[in-house]
Parts: sequence; structure tokens; C-alpha cells
Amino acid sequence: MNLALRIARRYLFARRSTNAINIISGIAVFGISIGAAALVLVLSVFNGFEDLILGMYNRINPDVKITIAKGKTFPADSLLLEKVYGVAGIEAVSQTLEEIAVFTYKNNRNFGFLKGVDEQYNLVTRIDSSLREGYYEFNRGARQQVLLGLGMRNRLEVNYRDDFTPLEVYMLKRRKVRVFEKQFNQRSAYPSGTFMVQSDFDAQYILSSLDFARSLMNLTNEVSALELKLAHGARSDKVMEKLRNELGDAYVVENRYEQEEAFLKLMKMEKWLSYAIVGLMMALVAFNLIGALWLIVLEKKADIAVLKSLGAKNATVRNIFLMEGLLLSLLGTFGGFILALLLYLAQKNAGLIAVPGSLIIDAYPISLRWIDFVTVSLTVTVMGVIASWLPARKAEKVPAILIEE
Repeated sequence: MNLALRIARRYLFARRSTNAINIISGIAVFGISIGAAALVLVLSVFNGFEDLILGMYNRINPDVKITIAKGKTFPADSLLLEKVYGVAGIEAVSQTLEEIAVFTYKNNRNFGFLKGVDEQYNLVTRIDSSLREGYYEFNRGARQQVLLGLGMRNRLEVNYRDDFTPLEVYMLKRRKVRVFEKQFNQRSAYPSGTFMVQSDFDAQYILSSLDFARSLMNLTNEVSALELKLAHGARSDKVMEKLRNELGDAYVVENRYEQEEAFLKLMKMEKWLSYAIVGLMMALVAFNLIGALWLIVLEKKADIAVLKSLGAKNATVRNIFLMEGLLLSLLGTFGGFILALLLYLAQKNAGLIAVPGSLIIDAYPISLRWIDFVTVSLTVTVMGVIASWLPARKAEKVPAILIEE
């Protein structure tokens, strides 16, 4: 074992001549433990929110989504569909078409998005598992039906059991209209149920059949997107690479993360800003470590002089106290990880900290990832080495022969 490390380890557990040094060293280790636990828990809470939000979006976002690079719609002709189906690893393809519309029900009116979907949509998203009331059906004979998001249902005060009151849908015509011609296309449909997947989506979207949406927009085979479900075991990156090669630059191919990229990037920025703020607090804790090491250096001046008299170099002496600071940091980090794990289990199983207000969750979500432990370990280690530098340089300057004053 390295000489500097052996001596530093001995100093770590040795009894001090002054009890105050033990107390200050204990406070330094305790502070590092609290800081390390705080860093882990901050990252874990953001991980929990990220998993929660991705889980909600995964109920409406497909594995892979294909849109047009320029414009809003594109024809889903047989040639395009043949190229898509020809890529290995695709289980189902759904054609969807969405546009802004005005919805009226009795005396209520609201803006939102009408999203027309085909028969494959439920295979791609499993939207039927998100039904809160009613049933998943868009056509009952010649009668057109729609499925409303929970927010839309509440704003329009829709009663899906009322078989006699239709929902009126108005959509602006896509061409120039004459002076006395109506500017909106209008169709009627009857509510069949309510879904609840994610608050923003629920508050804006109403689902209909693809033919119903096309009739409102005077389109034939155009779509806004092709939404894909991948086969079990298929790698999205490989499938997306093949799709991009087949379709070219005219189309945009996105996975689930890329479909919500802006929002998730914002979340990651908030996550690391919070980590930086807690890290600055951790830097203040490092001053306790500086004080503890400084006192240890003062106590061990005689030992340092003897070591130098026996031939120890300045670098060896310096490394002893750098190792001492590193060991104190690692000891504090280990304690912090144990504390973080205990708090994680308490939050996960008992909901230690509740979320205020009425939300879809009762307690803060939390998720541990091994990479967070590595990140925190590196952060605390770097801070420990930096905090140990000044006391180590002080020890390096102790002379080989002590002069009594």
C-alpha cells in the first residue's frame, strides 16, 4: 500500500490529543454526508418527475413518429406506406390527421385540436386503456362519434350518455372563400367517452375517425403524421436510421424523446441548475473540512518533522494530507449514500413528503439511477481534494527539525 495512504488511514482513525479536533472532524464528515445525500435526492426527485412525465406521454406518443419537414400534411399514398412497412421491426402503422377546430356543445364553446385516427391507432398507443368513462368507438352505423379529453369534457360540460345532443365541430376552410360563403366547415358527432392521459393533451384534444377529420378539411388521403409501434425487441435507433434512409430529408422521423425534446431539455436544465445550487451549499460545507485538516496538521507537526528527518519528501507529506481529506470525503459520501437510500425507501413506500394540492400523484416521485451516485462521488471527491490543498501545503512547509520558541 502507498505510504502516504497508509499514514493517512492511520490518522483517520487515530485518537486525537485534543477532543475538539475529533468533534470538528466529525462535523465535517457529517456535513459532507448531508450534502451528498441532498445531491443524490435532488437528482432522484427530478428523475422521478422525468419518469412520471415520460410515462404519461408514452400513453399518447408512439414509439416512432413520421411527419413532413415542410408543411402540415402529406399524402399517405401506397408508395410511402410500402416504404414504411418494408422496414423491419415495425409492428403497426397508424395514420393521423389533426387541426385546430372550434367545438360547441349546447351553450358551451371552446377551441382545441381535432385529431382523426384510423383503426390502427389503438394498437400503437393503447388509448383505450386510458378511458375514464364511455367506450372507444368512432362509428356506430352511420353515426359519427368522438372521444374527448377530460379537460375538454369538463370545459364543454359534455354528457356522453346524452344520445340526442351532438357536439358541433367547426373548422376553417383551407381555401379562399367568396364574400357570402361560410368560412367554416361544420360537422356533427356524438360523444362516446372520455380519456385521461396527460393534462395538457386532455385539455386540448378530441379524437375522431380519420374520415371524419378529412371530411372537415376537404382532404382525401392526406395525414399529419404516421405513428409507428415497434415490434418487441426492435431497436428504435436502428429502425429510425432505416426509415430516414428510405424516406429522405423530406420527412422528419422522431422517437418518443425527440417528440417532447424541448420540454425534456428544459427539465434537464432545471435538474442540473438545482444540482449546482446544492453543490454550492456543499462547497460551504467544505470549509469545515479545511478547518479539520488544518487542526490535524497542527497536531501532527512533530510527526511531520520526524518523517522529514527520516527522508520523507515534501510531496510525500503533502500527499498524506491530501489522502486524509480524500478519505474524510469518501467516508462522508458513503454515509450520505446510506442516508439517501433510507430516505428514498421512506419516500417510495410511505410517501414521506406529499405533493401539495390535488394532483395525479400524492407524493413526490423519486427514482434512483447508478449514474447519479457516480456523479455525486466525483463532485464530492473533487471538492474534498480542493479543500485539502491548503492544509496539505501547510504540512509541506513544516521543517524537519522543530525549533522550540
